[in-house]
Amino acid sequence: MAKVVVTGGSGMLGRYVVREFVQQGYEVLNVDVKPSEDPVCPTLIADLEQLGECYSALTGADAVVHLAAIPAAHIRTPEVTFRNNVMSTYNILQAAEGLGIRKAVIASSESSYGIVFAVHPPAPKYVPVDESHPQLPEDSYGLSKVVNELTADMFQRRTGMQIVSLRLGNVIPPDRYATFPSFIHDPAERERILWSYIDTRDAATACRLAVEAEGLGAVALNIAADDSSMAIRSRELMAARYPGVSDFRAPLEAHETLLSNEKAKQLLGWQPVHFWRDEVKN
Repeated sequence: MAKVVVTGGSGMLGRYVVREFVQQGYEVLNVDVKPSEDPVCPTLIADLEQLGECYSALTGADAVVHLAAIPAAHIRTPEVTFRNNVMSTYNILQAAEGLGIRKAVIASSESSYGIVFAVHPPAPKYVPVDESHPQLPEDSYGLSKVVNELTADMFQRRTGMQIVSLRLGNVIPPDRYATFPSFIHDPAERERILWSYIDTRDAATACRLAVEAEGLGAVALNIAADDSSMAIRSRELMAARYPGVSDFRAPLEAHETLLSNEKAKQLLGWQPVHFWRDEVKN
């Protein structure tokens, strides 16, 4: 039975990732700064800014899913956010290299494209935004994700380790769908995330498939649902909030996602199956 370490497994997404691996028969260790409210596996309390603690946490593991981070731009001061997110990722990958671990998954973000936390948010260059879209963050959180992806590239070049960076859209647990009717008819809501979302259960499946995949090298993948989080059609959303964008790289005839998930489907064999429209009446 393979052993997977999930950092940040006590968090909103982490709990679902831990459960996904446990249910699929993996030995799992959660590494976090606090115990889990859903303790389906052991938890080790560790400070991932300390390299030695990362070595201890990863000892005996076959793979690591690194979700631990300060999860937004304005929770802590910018310098603390940047230091924590960058150093913890570097240390996890450094320890993985030293211990001979050959597979890692790290949590990147749609924030890396530079729209979410910008002072004057730019329009996307084209839609749906795919992994080739420029990453131009103006904040320490988005910058930390870009740096982490470059760190993954460096470790892959040096070691041959497979490292998958998942650029997660807005992560939504099932109990949060009840809030959707409050915003689904207003184009101004959620425009900075291009109205994207991803169910925690589908994101967890993507993490597992990224561990199970072979031969990916270092790769970044958008993880988003197939549809937007809005009751308004995608072209109408763009016309209302980003009227200057004319480069449409998909038909966009209904409520299609504006954060392309095609690459993840192709490389991981992944398919999101949980959608807010199945949970909430428009």
